[in-house]
Amino acid sequence: MPPVIAIVGHSDAGKTTLIEKLLPELDRRGYRAASVKHAHHGFQLDQPGKDSWRHQAAGSHTVILIGPGQMAMVKKKAGATLDDAAAFAADCDLVIAEGFKRAAVPKVEVFR
Repeated sequence: MPPVIAIVGHSDAGKTTLIEKLLPELDRRGYRAASVKHAHHGFQLDQPGKDSWRHQAAGSHTVILIGPGQMAMVKKKAGATLDDAAAFAADCDLVIAEGFKRAAVPKVEVFR
């Protein structure tokens, strides 16, 4: 599993903006970086009625979407952790997490 660093701070402190600037710089330097966003209130990858949404609604525990040059996965997992997510980035050199202030990983705190 690649090393993980979390970017933490209050809402609207600039965490996403920092990550948006950091990712292309890492890429320019030859590093493959993955990012993980902590969604406190849940999220919905697909729209109701679409096939992948219907698969999940029908009881699929893992739904994987594959398209030209990209892949996405939604996996039902109670108590999912940052380590669980980072395990999917084994082909990367570094994982940058947004949020996860309680995770036991190195952190950069952003202040506005």
